[in-house]
Amino acid sequence: MQKQGRDYIVFPLDFASVKDAKEYVKLLNGSVGMFKIGLELFIDQGPSVVQMVKKESDAKIFLDLKLHDISATVLRAMERVANLGVDLVTVHCSSSTNMLEKAVLGGQGKTGILGVTLLTDNDADTVEAAGFKDKFVKDPHLLVMHRAKMAYEAGCKGVVCSGKEVQQVKKAFGNDFLAVTPGIRPAWTLLENDDQKRVTTPGQAVTLGSDLIVIGRPIRDADDPGKAAQRVIKEIEAALSPPDNL
Repeated sequence: MQKQGRDYIVFPLDFASVKDAKEYVKLLNGSVGMFKIGLELFIDQGPSVVQMVKKESDAKIFLDLKLHDISATVLRAMERVANLGVDLVTVHCSSSTNMLEKAVLGGQGKTGILGVTLLTDNDADTVEAAGFKDKFVKDPHLLVMHRAKMAYEAGCKGVVCSGKEVQQVKKAFGNDFLAVTPGIRPAWTLLENDDQKRVTTPGQAVTLGSDLIVIGRPIRDADDPGKAAQRVIKEIEAALSPPDNL
């Protein structure tokens, strides 16, 4: 079955209340491929929020917990997560390959593991302060690729990375290794003289090879979120459509 434009879209349920989250799940059901449940909502509601999304939507579920602990603890935690019936869960790559392997084992083939390579608010200064080698400080993208290799070798389903690394990730680890890209801004939200030079549009991201793109505020804050999601779908499908033959 061919992948549709909506299948690329991950909408984060970054809300303080389950009432608001439920409203957007119902509103966007059929317009996004996956809902992402983050720490705030999961800590507040626990597994019940997963059941709510399952009840109100046909979309897949991405549980963004960013697990990072000793390997045995991560193994046991992932066994519980797998029983929730979610599709993807995040685990930090900043620990050991053994921890990543135990996360994969705990997923029992039911829940895919996404390795978090480098948090979006981490820059060269952060990498330096953490005591990494000079080569990683000078080029944090090298650290992303190093951690992506760890995730791949551990059997993870894919990684979370920026649009800048997607092509490298796909070239190094193949098309079956998922590249999930946050920090997406639709083309129709960009200003003519936009001071943000490092944004990635949905069209650019999927053209580069992103399998899933996380889009929050441009949809959530729109006057009509459903219509905004449809505009993103059209942008994705336009980027993926072959050019008309002349």
